[in-house]
Amino acid sequence: VKPMTPRCTVPKAVPVGKSASLHCHENEGFPKSTYSWYRNSEPLSPDTKANAKPHNSSYTLNPSTGTLVFHAVHKGDTGRYSCIATNDAGFAKCEEQEMEV
Repeated sequence: VKPMTPRCTVPKAVPVGKSASLHCHENEGFPKSTYSWYRNSEPLSPDTKANAKPHNSSYTLNPSTGTLVFHAVHKGDTGRYSCIATNDAGFAKCEEQEMEV
């Protein structure tokens, strides 16, 4: 079963240095969906160690729960976030939401 449009929760504004949690979830898809996050249409790597860009090192992304956690946000984390739920039958994307730091 193709995933439904996931429900995304993105904080509107987060003070610099604070943590922020972004959530993405849908429960129609079978098999269970995996989740990927995008900032300004650029994919966020689930493995931050593989990504050499230092400004991307402040988050943890769990593809099975759809949770994206910033440990200490900074100005570079400001942007439009969206999430895609994917399984063998297809994918669905939530609306982009702005997070300001």
